[in-house]
Amino acid sequence: MEREHILVVEDEESILELITYNLRKDGYHVTGVMSGEDGIEEAYEQSPDLVLLDLMLPGLNGLEVCKKLKNNKKTENIPIIILTAKGEESDIVAGLEMGSDDYIVKPFSPKILLARIKAVLRRTPVSAISEDTPVAVSGLSIHPGRHEVLIDNKPVELTYTEFKVLHFLAGRPGWVFTRYQIVESVRGDNYPVTDRSVDVLIVGLRKKLGNYGHYIETVRGVGYRFKEGLTIPSAAS
Repeated sequence: MEREHILVVEDEESILELITYNLRKDGYHVTGVMSGEDGIEEAYEQSPDLVLLDLMLPGLNGLEVCKKLKNNKKTENIPIIILTAKGEESDIVAGLEMGSDDYIVKPFSPKILLARIKAVLRRTPVSAISEDTPVAVSGLSIHPGRHEVLIDNKPVELTYTEFKVLHFLAGRPGWVFTRYQIVESVRGDNYPVTDRSVDVLIVGLRKKLGNYGHYIETVRGVGYRFKEGLTIPSAAS
């Protein structure tokens, strides 16, 4: 039985064939196109479960495609994984800020590709995460209602911003967020911030979390994420 439907938008025929072969081998239904315009048309018509989107496309590039799909009510909730050549950090950041869910740097192995796809498909949509939802990671618990963080049942003193950032990241394990997205989640649009100020905040937060600090991972040139597979809904009320 076929699994989810994946739309692949990739203009290099050899890469498109390789991706399509491996996805079909793993049981996915796959549609492949070689231009951004065709990608948008197929996404509107078929509403795939996920889009693999190359950034370097002829005509309409990947960032423009991503923007159009995320700005359309019919396709805004379709997960997008962007494919990028090594060193295009600014494009990765731009893609994430436009709403893409993850990225893969070329060249990549089929095993890595399949693992990333499975991870994105099983995630809870960011928009569905409530700011009031408690989360727990082994001995770490975060309770927004009480504005309380406990490590092995001992309270940890965090500033308002540190608490909000920790809950934001821990409630969305595996998601990569740019520094701008992190600040936007805490303070809202147009709050003045520098990359350095976010980095300093993360350093301080890791220090206060002790052994749990390494759960906040640095994604070089892009931003931060909380280790995937570690957080669970808290039983606290």
